[in-house]
Amino acid sequence: MFEAIIDNLNGTLWNISELCSEITWKTSRIGKPSVLNVTLHRDGLFQAKDFAVHNGNVIRITVDGHNLFWGRVFVQETGSGEPVRLQAYDQLRYLHETDTYVKTNVRADEVILDQCAAVGLRVGTLANTQFAIPKMMEDGQKRLDICCKALDSTLVATGRLYVLYDDFGFVQLRDVSDMMIDLILGDDSLVYQYKIKRSIDDDTFNRIKLVQDNKATGKRDVYIAKDSGNIALWGPLQYYQKVDDKLNPAQIKRMLESLLQLKNREKVTFTLETLGFARMRAGLKVQVTIEELGMNQYYLVEECTHRLFGEEHTMSLEMKVYE
Repeated sequence: MFEAIIDNLNGTLWNISELCSEITWKTSRIGKPSVLNVTLHRDGLFQAKDFAVHNGNVIRITVDGHNLFWGRVFVQETGSGEPVRLQAYDQLRYLHETDTYVKTNVRADEVILDQCAAVGLRVGTLANTQFAIPKMMEDGQKRLDICCKALDSTLVATGRLYVLYDDFGFVQLRDVSDMMIDLILGDDSLVYQYKIKRSIDDDTFNRIKLVQDNKATGKRDVYIAKDSGNIALWGPLQYYQKVDDKLNPAQIKRMLESLLQLKNREKVTFTLETLGFARMRAGLKVQVTIEELGMNQYYLVEECTHRLFGEEHTMSLEMKVYE
């Protein structure tokens, strides 16, 4: 069972659970706030004289006693003879603000804390990402993109993957290795449909080329790493990047090796349609076991969409192999 509460921010709380004909909540592992869509009947409480919903109102959803979503209404839509549709986002939506950010030797968690502080977001626990980024120089960029760039730089430098998300009104940053959920999806366990896709068309590279401006010579130093075996199989797929002039050759070599390890692979995406599980969200890793596919390994949830319809609760999960 779910409960939906609207807070008008004037001391009034409305339990709109009986008005909700359908609720969807979508989380993404990186680069997006979660989004809640609610469809409301126009009868019952909706007809009450003092009932109202306004943009900016807080809406919170719980499922089976678990805190699912806390955010604010951003969009209201309706038409003659149609239900009312609300769209709400968690507080990461406020990181869509653009600004300038310049700092040196700063960790990704410190970058995130700076961006959250700038717009007054409530912050929970931010994992110490340890790696000091030599230079962040962003002008006119979304604060959320600045956070993601810092996390990307950390991933390339350390191989550590972190997840930035809002947990019922508090911004969190966690290492993926700490986000395992005690659940098996697959044969006789929640799953009723699946699709699998293998591709080298999206973010797959078998040759990495990094260049760095050399102020002493006035030229560019070039660093290359490649996998000749996969070049023979797939053809040449090159990734190119200009790196910070503060990096030394040893750091660039580690960056090359890390990028080749991250990107020199076939991308496997896996979509599951399952029964609902309130604790599921993007960024978690979960074991998937399907005998028909010979599959028994951990997958990382890239996107998770919950659907609540009356007593029915289902999920759509887009996943990729976790290594």
